[in-house]
Amino acid sequence: MDIVPLTDRYYENIKELEPFTGEKALAKYRILVECKYLVWLSNKGVIRTFSNEEKTLLSSLNNITEEDFSIIKQIERKGYNGRLPVYHDVRAVEVYIKEKLNQTSLKDCVNWLHFGLTSDDTNNIAYALIHTSIINKVITPNLEQILNSLLELSKQFRNAVILGRTHGQPATTTTFGKELFNFYERIRKEKEHLSSLSYEAKLNGATGNYSAHMAAFPDVNWTQFSVDFINSFNEETFGVKLSPNLTTTQIEPHDSFARICDSLKRINTTITGLNQDIWGYISDEWLAQKTGNYAGFSYIGSSSTMPHKLNPTDFENSEGNLGLANALLEFFSRKLPISRFQRDISDSTVLRNSIIAFAYSLNAYKALLKGLSKIDVNYPKIKQTLEEHPEVITEGVQTILRSLNYDEPYEKMKELSRGKKVTLEELRAFIQTLNVPQEMKEKLLNLSPENYYGMADKFIPE
Repeated sequence: MDIVPLTDRYYENIKELEPFTGEKALAKYRILVECKYLVWLSNKGVIRTFSNEEKTLLSSLNNITEEDFSIIKQIERKGYNGRLPVYHDVRAVEVYIKEKLNQTSLKDCVNWLHFGLTSDDTNNIAYALIHTSIINKVITPNLEQILNSLLELSKQFRNAVILGRTHGQPATTTTFGKELFNFYERIRKEKEHLSSLSYEAKLNGATGNYSAHMAAFPDVNWTQFSVDFINSFNEETFGVKLSPNLTTTQIEPHDSFARICDSLKRINTTITGLNQDIWGYISDEWLAQKTGNYAGFSYIGSSSTMPHKLNPTDFENSEGNLGLANALLEFFSRKLPISRFQRDISDSTVLRNSIIAFAYSLNAYKALLKGLSKIDVNYPKIKQTLEEHPEVITEGVQTILRSLNYDEPYEKMKELSRGKKVTLEELRAFIQTLNVPQEMKEKLLNLSPENYYGMADKFIPE
């Protein structure tokens, strides 16, 4: 049953997330954590030394099949192999591993599984691995595609002069390339911030005090053990990494995940602004949308009744999905850091839904990329618009006059242009009446909306 369109209509856009979604994926990562912990107990001399073959066996147990996952669910809900159901998802994973190891040379070590741990020791590391994998392997590469597309378009349209609009009103001109580059820089900076963040994880027992560990083995340096164990998961040399949190209650407090959610939310907010601006440029006919086949996409009319229309649906789709993603991300960062006393379980059901925010984000990124691949500047339209608003150069005129210590230049320009429809010829006629040196008069007469864009084209790298 597909309750949300992400797994139905939009599946092709989000299928990259499949290895990290659902109960089966969570079970795989839980098994990974439990088996690696058992190996570390051996490596640190807490339990007997494992052979290389035994270590290889343990490292492969998380490669579960649908049949294996079915057994885990039976252990949890129905009972398995003559046992009553355990009614606990982490306990079910532990029992499943024991069932597997009881048939091997490791059967003498099954009671060391989950030694001294609480469920969140397993869960928080599993979620940390899932979330960081999604960010580093799915979200970041798609953001890089967006950045590459924006940079390419910025360069392509660096000299496409457009009317600026502040407060929705005609303003100093800029270039379409520079406006896209603004978004490029904002997304780039926040993506770098996102990648610099760490995802904290803990391995310290029922109330975070290593009480069971110390009771059994008081001479072991368990804090160093947990530091080394958590750091050992950082195999990648880039992106968000796991870092040990040594001071917790029964659960890792999710503060670091909240920071990640806030960073991703800022990225999504910036992209929402990009979607809305491009939508506006298309509405004003400053941007056109290509038809035909581009970048692997086929573009056709998008109105069910008006054949002439090509609606900006990619940018609208992206905006809507970003809104859904940010609603969840904001809730995660607001709710997850709160847990009553040493532990309540309200975070559990929230974390099970955490992947949905990444899925909505990814779906939005795919829609944006599709939209960006087919936009083109409508040069005749932007030229026409510039010609209709010569008054925007009055800023330049009054500023040059200020540099000459001319009397009340702002007021004179205001009187000439505010609330009036003024032509470029009228502005130039006014300039001819000014008592200024001829070379400065020529400078003023050469001003036009099409060349009054300052350094807009210089911000964009070659």
